Amino acid sequence: MATKARRQPLVVEAVRKKPWRLLRPPVLMAFPAVAVLLGITIFPLLYVLRLTVVSWELTTGFPAQFVGLQNFVRALTDPRFWNAMKNTGTLVVAGVGLQAVLGTGLALELNRIRRSRTLLMSLLLIPTMIAPVIAGFQFRMIYHDQFGPLNYLFEVITGGRFRGYAWLASPPVALWAVMWTDVWQWTPFMAVLVLAGLQAIPSELLEAAEVDGATGSQTVWRVVLPILLPVITIGTLIRLMDTFKLFDIVYQLTGGGPGNVTETIAYYTYLQGFKFFSLGYTAAMAFLQLIVITIVAQRFLHYQERVRGGVAV
Repeated sequence: MATKARRQPLVVEAVRKKPWRLLRPPVLMAFPAVAVLLGITIFPLLYVLRLTVVSWELTTGFPAQFVGLQNFVRALTDPRFWNAMKNTGTLVVAGVGLQAVLGTGLALELNRIRRSRTLLMSLLLIPTMIAPVIAGFQFRMIYHDQFGPLNYLFEVITGGRFRGYAWLASPPVALWAVMWTDVWQWTPFMAVLVLAGLQAIPSELLEAAEVDGATGSQTVWRVVLPILLPVITIGTLIRLMDTFKLFDIVYQLTGGGPGNVTETIAYYTYLQGFKFFSLGYTAAMAFLQLIVITIVAQRFLHYQERVRGGVAV
């Protein structure tokens, strides 16, 4: 039986004849946003890349001179640079790891609460709303060796045997004091993110696990956490990149001290750029930091994909 040919819409016919009619206006409308995006991302990146191959010391008054890869060689042979990278790595591994574990635990507990959950979430988010500089100032008061409530608490617990400990002036614990400040501020972020993922899990899966005889812990480990893995991964990756840029808390709490025990790569870059005005060396360190963050993030995501595929070792 012969079928009657459908008549093509006039809009489709117009697009076939002159496709630029519908394509050009969107391109023109998107051009300002694309131009701004390129201006605030590509241009600074290219400018920093240019600075990495010049020696430009503002304190000398001499113009920039091309030095090739000397700034990178200087960074890679600078013990202070590697010390800052080590401190940053410690904060990333220990600090972000604690945030992921504590945040997931808080989310699991909050998910069990039916009443007052919204109020608890609002209270939980208060540390995240505080500026890192303010959080650093608050914890500097908490860690104070004479007037800090932390020392007072330990003094009460130990019956007066523990008093006047200089948390921020003691090399063994200063970096951990910085880490706990960051953990206190950003664990709620992980908790809320994981809680959102928990509430998106279909109840049928949990009911099926219960019918199969799974205990509460078995359901969490074998059903809930594998489903939450992408959410935890994204949250951890965000915090990982943020911790590489940790500056405010270090600036307020310790200023990189005692010595350079708490000096992060972001703080050391700040010192070279805004204290010593060594722009070429600062740009080289910033570019190396970008490379490290990119590699770590790529490996982290690759490992997460292997875990989800069941081939992780």
